[in-house]
Amino acid sequence: MIEIIVNDRLGKKVRVKCMPEDTIGDLKKLIAAQTGTKPEKIILKKWYSTYKDHITLDDYEIHDGMNLEMYYS
Repeated sequence: MIEIIVNDRLGKKVRVKCMPEDTIGDLKKLIAAQTGTKPEKIILKKWYSTYKDHITLDDYEIHDGMNLEMYYS
């Protein structure tokens, strides 16, 4: 189990526990459950890379304690 920190730079900073085998779409659902935002409105980025929903966290090399940026569409 890994913990990922998601920050939207507007005051919401969320810690999410998930498995490395989970997809980005699964992570968005976990974030949505904590923030109350719809998962399809959440965009996850790291610098200029936008993460796609169907790829796993392990494939993106997202590890324990990593920070991601959250944007809204």
